[in-house]
Amino acid sequence: MHRTSAWPLALTYVALIVFASLFPFDGWRAQGIDPLVFLLAPLPPPYWTGFDVTTNIVGYAPLGFLLVLGMLRSGWTRSPVLLATLAGGLLSVLLEFLQIYLPRRVPSNLDLVLNTAGTLAGALSAALLERVGAIDRWSDFRGRWFVADASGAMVLLALWPMALLFPAAVPFGLGQVLERLEAALVEVLSDTPFLVWLPLRADALDPLSPGAELLCVVLGLLIPCLLGYCVIRQMARRALFALGVVAIGVALTALSAALSWGPVHAWGWMGQPVRVGVWGALALALLLLGLPRRACAALLLVALAWHLALLNQVPTSAYFAQTLQIWEQGRFIRFYGLGQWLGWLWPYATLLYVLQRVSRREGSP
Repeated sequence: MHRTSAWPLALTYVALIVFASLFPFDGWRAQGIDPLVFLLAPLPPPYWTGFDVTTNIVGYAPLGFLLVLGMLRSGWTRSPVLLATLAGGLLSVLLEFLQIYLPRRVPSNLDLVLNTAGTLAGALSAALLERVGAIDRWSDFRGRWFVADASGAMVLLALWPMALLFPAAVPFGLGQVLERLEAALVEVLSDTPFLVWLPLRADALDPLSPGAELLCVVLGLLIPCLLGYCVIRQMARRALFALGVVAIGVALTALSAALSWGPVHAWGWMGQPVRVGVWGALALALLLLGLPRRACAALLLVALAWHLALLNQVPTSAYFAQTLQIWEQGRFIRFYGLGQWLGWLWPYATLLYVLQRVSRREGSP
């Protein structure tokens, strides 16, 4: 048996699948559809696209991989591929059935078949990698690079690239929720005497200055670097990690822009403040390579608080609102709510994790 991050990652991934499958979670009602109608419908259905096929297979493959990996790493060797595939299939059946009650979602037996196939593909991949010894090599790699209690940080770091795929008003600016939270509270408390209790602003928010945008970019890239430094053992490995964070962050932000506005505009977000901020974040991350892990956690708290304070004093632009509308109404509906909530909550989940880590006594596991 080995210490493994596969189980928390698998549970997190199940939550992400549920969220992506049932978003937007409103309009629940019985539509008079017999579940057997979609289960026994002829294959393929009259309306399907290559995008749907790809997303259903690729979406469930990591679940099968993580379930088999968790079972194998925990010493469970009895039919892990079969059990993982059954789990993925049952989850898909449940979610397709629930979609019957959501007017904006369409249950499909093709989705069920593809989801199960994706789970099986991921499960077989994990079993094959285990058989050839690749998983043991990963365990050795993790033992050399990371401290023993790195699971929480590794889960957060694995979610960070996914959060970047949802378009942000400021590059790498995760956690901008104040404006939306105020609007939601106003809607909930409208026509009640409690509305006057809200400390609403009298003046509109001002856009970021170029210097503030630069600082937001620096902090947005420095935060995952510091999170990795909290659990990475050596300076040389921290340097490689920081280079990887910056490269992945830039690449995924460009991919998000390409998905939102088209490939021609993939680099339209890379203005001068952003370019300077990217290089500044990398330089600062390299300067902090030798910082002790506990000091990295303390500095990470400061960076998170500063970043969130800056972002939540910035309005969303009309172009950004139009981009979100494209995501919500187009083929990105499967990922709209998932990506949105990841982008909102990732910094706050990281904040809770680091607070818990800093509050430990020195030497506690």
